[in-house]
Amino acid sequence: MNKILLFIIILLFCQISPVSAQFPATGGSAKTKALPGTAGDQTPKGNSKISGTIVDSTSQKEIEFASIALYKSSGQAVDGTVADEKGKFVLNKVVAGDYKILITFIGYANKTITDIALAKGQELDLGAIKLSSNTKTLDELTVTGQAALIEEKVDRLVYNAEKDLTAKGGDASDVLRKVPMLTVDLDGNVSLRGSQNIRVLINNKPSTIIASSVADALKQIPADQIKTVEVITSPSAKYDAEGSGGIINIITKKNSLQGLNLNVDAGVGNRGSSLSLNGSYRKGKAGFNLGGFGRGNYNTITRTALDQTSIVNDVSTLTRQTGDGSSKGIFGQYNLGFDYDLAKNQSITAGVRYGLRNFVSQQDLVTRLFNNGVAGEASGRNVEAKNLSGTLDANVDYLHTFKPQQEWSISTLYSRNDLTNNFDADLLTNTGELRNRQRNINLNVNQEFTLQSDYQTPIKKNQLLEFGGKGIFREVTSNYKYEIAEATGDYRPETNQPSGELTYHQNIAAAYSSYTYTTTKRYTFKGGLRYEHTFIDASTKEDGMIGVGDYGVLVPSLNASKTFKGTTVKLGYNRRIQRPGLQQLNPNFNAANPQNITIGNPELRPELTNNFELGLSKNIKKTFVNATFFGRVTNNAISQVRQPSDTLAGAIVTTFENVGRQHAYGANIFANVAVTSKINVGIFSNVFYTSLTGRTTGENGRQQEITNTGMNISGGLFSQAQFKNGWGAQAFGFMQGQQVQLQGIQGGFAFYTVGVKKEFKNKKASLGLAGENFFSKRYKIHTKLNSFQFDQVNDVYLYNRGVRLTFTYKIGKMTMEAPRKKARSVSNDDVKSDGNGQAPAGGAPAGGGAQPR
Repeated sequence: MNKILLFIIILLFCQISPVSAQFPATGGSAKTKALPGTAGDQTPKGNSKISGTIVDSTSQKEIEFASIALYKSSGQAVDGTVADEKGKFVLNKVVAGDYKILITFIGYANKTITDIALAKGQELDLGAIKLSSNTKTLDELTVTGQAALIEEKVDRLVYNAEKDLTAKGGDASDVLRKVPMLTVDLDGNVSLRGSQNIRVLINNKPSTIIASSVADALKQIPADQIKTVEVITSPSAKYDAEGSGGIINIITKKNSLQGLNLNVDAGVGNRGSSLSLNGSYRKGKAGFNLGGFGRGNYNTITRTALDQTSIVNDVSTLTRQTGDGSSKGIFGQYNLGFDYDLAKNQSITAGVRYGLRNFVSQQDLVTRLFNNGVAGEASGRNVEAKNLSGTLDANVDYLHTFKPQQEWSISTLYSRNDLTNNFDADLLTNTGELRNRQRNINLNVNQEFTLQSDYQTPIKKNQLLEFGGKGIFREVTSNYKYEIAEATGDYRPETNQPSGELTYHQNIAAAYSSYTYTTTKRYTFKGGLRYEHTFIDASTKEDGMIGVGDYGVLVPSLNASKTFKGTTVKLGYNRRIQRPGLQQLNPNFNAANPQNITIGNPELRPELTNNFELGLSKNIKKTFVNATFFGRVTNNAISQVRQPSDTLAGAIVTTFENVGRQHAYGANIFANVAVTSKINVGIFSNVFYTSLTGRTTGENGRQQEITNTGMNISGGLFSQAQFKNGWGAQAFGFMQGQQVQLQGIQGGFAFYTVGVKKEFKNKKASLGLAGENFFSKRYKIHTKLNSFQFDQVNDVYLYNRGVRLTFTYKIGKMTMEAPRKKARSVSNDDVKSDGNGQAPAGGAPAGGGAQPR
C-alpha cells in the first residue's frame, strides 16, 4: 500500500516543475485560436483579417475567453476563435466575401454583427464590441440551426436539457429518456446502445451514490437543475478506462451572478412530491452555494405473476407464484460549495455533498409447488425490503490557467457510503397464519480517496497535447447474516444460510497521454493511450484470502472527424474495461424471494470491450439529422448464470461468471425539425442486433455453451412549443421493444408524458402541469427465460399513471459578472450492473459506495 501511494505521489507531482519551465505563462495573444478539434479551428484560406475587442456594456471591462463564430451571410459556419484574456480576438486568412459574426459568452446576451463586407486583403477592425447582460434572445440566434438542442463534438454528443417543460418536479431519469442513444426503463435503469455497462458522472465528478445503483442515484437529481447531458460514446485516453458502453456526464446548472439569490421549486402529484431550495452568494473573488433537494415517492403499485418449471434429480417442480407489492421512498441531496480566485489565472474550489436514500418496498407473495404434477399446499411470504444509505462526497480542486488552452490542475476527492440493505419476511401457512419469521441483515461501508493531476497545452495553432496521472484507493466491507425466529420467539442464526464478511481492497495507478491535430482542410484527429494497473486484496471471514490477482490494461483510443458542406463525419475506436460491481462480487445469499435467489462471485475478473463507430450529422435547412453506426465486441463478459437450486424446491439460483461473449451491431438515428422559431419536433430510434454467448448447466449436469441472438428496437417522438404571454407545452412518447437475454427474452413497454407551463412576469415564478401514461391503467412486462433445466415466465404489472403540479419562485436581486474558470475535478465512477440496474431486495450489493475498478 505504501509503495503504491509513493508511486502515485511521484507520478502526479512530477508534473509541477515542468509546467513553468517548458510552458511559461507568456500571456495571451490576439491570435488565440479555438480549441483544436472544433469547428472554430478550421480556418479557411484567404488573406483578409477581422479583429476586435469584447467588453462589458456596463463596466466597460474586457470579457476574456468569449466565443466568436464567423458565418457566411447565407448562414454557413466557416471559422471561429476565442478571445484572449484581454478580450481581443483575430480571425486570420479569411476569404473575401459577405459575413456575419456571432459572439457568445455565458451570462451575456448573444450578439450578432451582420452586413460585414470584406474585401480581398482587407484588415477590418470592429473595435470595442459590447455585450449586454440582458438575457433576451435575439432573432439572429436562428443562424445556429439546432445547435441549441444538439451539439456534435469529435468524441461526444451534447443534449441541451434546459428547455424541458415536463421535467419540472421529476428527476434525472425523466430527462435522460429524451437523450439520443440512451434508453431508460420504467425503473430508471439506463442503457447506452443496449449496454448497461456505462459510467455516469455528475459535473465530471463521480459519486459513491452512483456506484450502488444508477437508477436510485438518478432519483436524487432534480430534473430542473440539469443543464446538459453529454453522451460520450468514444472516450479519449483522458477518461478512466471503466465503462464498456461509454460515459454519460450530467452537467447541472450553475451561475456566476454577483449578490444573493434563492430559488424555490416544488411539485406535488399522485405518485410523488418534491421540494428544492437552491441559493448562492457571490462577492468579489469568492462565491458560495447551498442547495437541498428532497423527493418523496408513494402510491407505487406493482403486481407480478410467475410460472417456473425446474428439473432436479429427475423430479419436475412447477412453481406458481403471485405477488402484490407497493413501494415508497424518500430521496435527498444536499450540497455546500465554495470557490475563490487566488489570482486572475488561478482558482480553487471545494465542496461537500450528502446524498440520502430511504427506500422501502413491500411484497406479499403466494406460492404453490407441484411436484411431478401433484399439487402441494400454498404458502405465503410477506417481505419488507429496506434500502437505506447515506453518501458523503468532499472535494478540493485547483486550476492554474497560463493562457487559453494551456492549464494545469490537481484534484482530490474523498467519498464514503454507509448502506443498510435488509429484508424482513413473515412466512405464512396456507390459511394465512404466521409460521415463522426470517430476516437478512446486510451492512456495508465503502470508502475511496482519489488524487489526480492533468496538464494540457496547445502546440502551434492546431494541436493540443494532454497528459496526466491518477491514483484511486478503495476499501469495501460487507457484513451479512441470516436469522430466523418462531412466530412468538426471538431471532437466532439460520445455520443453512450462514453469516459472512467480505473485505475488498482495490488500488489503481493510471497514466495517460492524448494528442489532437486539426488540418486546414477541416480534418480532426484525436488519439491517445492510457495504462491502468489494478491491485486487489480480497478476503472473506470464513474462507480467508480470495485468489483474485492484480492486472494491468493498456487502453488505446482514436477519433477522427471531417466537416464538409455542412456534413460532419466521425470515426472512432476505443478499448474499454468493465470491472465487476459489488452486485456481482458480494457472496451474500439474497433470498428475499426464495424462488429467485441471487448470489455474487468474489472471484470475477474484468471484461474487455472493443468499440467501433461511424457517425454522420448534417443540418438540412431546418432539420438536424444525426446517424451513428456502431459495433461492440466483448470477450470474457460477466454473465448471469441461472440454474435450479439443489436444496430449495422450485427455486432458481442466479450467479455471475466470466463465461460470456457479447457482440452488438446497430445504429442510432436522431432528427430534429424546427417547424417554426417556436416549435420543435424530434424523432429518434435505436436499432441493433445482438449475439450473447455463455455457459449453463445442461444434460447430465454438465456445463454447456448456449447462444441467443436477436434484434433490439426502441424509439420515441417529442415536440416542444413556446407561445405568447409565457405559455409553453411539451409532449414526449417512448416505446421499448423486447430485449434479448442470454437465456430468453424480456418484454417491452411504452411511456409518454404531456406538460404545459406558464411563466409569470419577469420569469420570477412559473406554474406547470404534467401528466404521464394517463390513457393506460397499467403496463405489463412479459419475460421468458429457459434452459435445459428450467423454464420461467414472469409478468410484471406496473401502475404508473400519474399527474403532478409544479411551482417555481425566484428570490433575490443579482448583477451579472463574467463567470470564472473553475478548477477541474476528479472523474471516476465504477458500475457493472447486475442486469437489473439496481440493488435487489435483501442486500445483494455490498454497498452503495465506491465500486471496484
